[in-house]
Parts: sequence; structure tokens; C-alpha cells
Amino acid sequence: MAQGFLQSFDKNNQVCSAGTFPASKVNPNAVKVMGEVGIDISRKSPKNVSQYLDDEWDFVITVCDDAKETCPLFQGKVKHRLHMGFEDPSNAKGSEDFIMSEFRRIRDEIKSEFYKYYNKFLI
Repeated sequence: MAQGFLQSFDKNNQVCSAGTFPASKVNPNAVKVMGEVGIDISRKSPKNVSQYLDDEWDFVITVCDDAKETCPLFQGKVKHRLHMGFEDPSNAKGSEDFIMSEFRRIRDEIKSEFYKYYNKFLI
């Protein structure tokens, strides 16, 4: 979701997204809630962070609550490192309505925080 928002702020941004334990496909609930705000992430595919470790980056931003502790150290040149912790909505338990409300809540938090960051540091 973070990648989708960052790319929606400026189509010229090169944004890559990866995880320490990537799923086999993007969570369908994430695809659905992002579609609700006009962002299509259905063609994205989860990637392992290891493929990016030796690259140069202007920004490396970790987003999951536990990612700060489990992400490997980037060996490449990184100008700025930032952690923005968000709960992983795929861990939500309960009714389908509750789970979807968690995906929407986290989506909205991600949008708000990344938009503030984008306006402060990337414009």
C-alpha cells in the first residue's frame, strides 16, 4: 500500500517494495481497499528485500511494526533511513467486516503519514 501511495504522489518516483518474508501474492484485501481510493496494485508482486540489499537508495523506509527489528542491514548506499511502523492488517482476526475495516484503517494511516513525509522531504 505504501508503494502505491508514494507512486500516486508523483509518477516519476521510482519506488520499490519488498519484505523480509514476502507472501506469494499481494493480499487481495489490500488490492481491494487500494482500489477503493483509485490506486491499482493488482499487478504488483511481493519481492524479497534481499534482491535490493546492494543497491543505492535515496530512502529506505520500513513500514511494518516488526520490520525495524527483522530487516537486514542494507549494504548499499542509503542516504536516508526511516521507520514508520504500521500494524499489519493481514494479522487482523474477526469478521470479514472487521478485517476490511482494519485494512481501510491502516491504508488511511499509511496515506496520511506518507503524504506528510512526501511533502516535507520529497517535494
